Amino acid sequence: MTSTQRTWLTQNAYDRLREELADLLAHRTGDGDATPHDPDSNEEIMERERRQARIHQLEDLLKNAVVGEDPPDDGVAEPGMVLTVRYEGEEETETFLMGLRDESVGGDIPVYSPNSPLGIALTGAREGEQRTYELPNGRTMKVTLVKAVPFGHHTTS
Repeated sequence: MTSTQRTWLTQNAYDRLREELADLLAHRTGDGDATPHDPDSNEEIMERERRQARIHQLEDLLKNAVVGEDPPDDGVAEPGMVLTVRYEGEEETETFLMGLRDESVGGDIPVYSPNSPLGIALTGAREGEQRTYELPNGRTMKVTLVKAVPFGHHTTS
């Protein structure tokens, strides 16, 4: 069973991924040139398979992308939101964008994937809600969602 996950992208990220897909598709025309007697054919076959997998990944990502739209300003953590969190035992907060890395966002705010352990744990959380997620070392961490605002609102404030 597969579930369709919407991915929030800036217009810049969407355009960059479309260009990458177009380049991959343009280079696909020479994929049938390897022969079984060619010493590089195994490497070429592996490269074609890698390229084809990336094409499918990009097609799925772009087909399900939400481009340039802010999510609702409802205080719920989801892709496209700037989240402020507090980790258990710490006074300071951390603020980051939940989404895909994109050079148009710039270095002013970190970007965490919604597919990361932290992103998965926070998705759907409401302001003030505490969630637990597993760290790479197997330990667990508690994190509280302090604030969630749409990316567009964050950049204008």
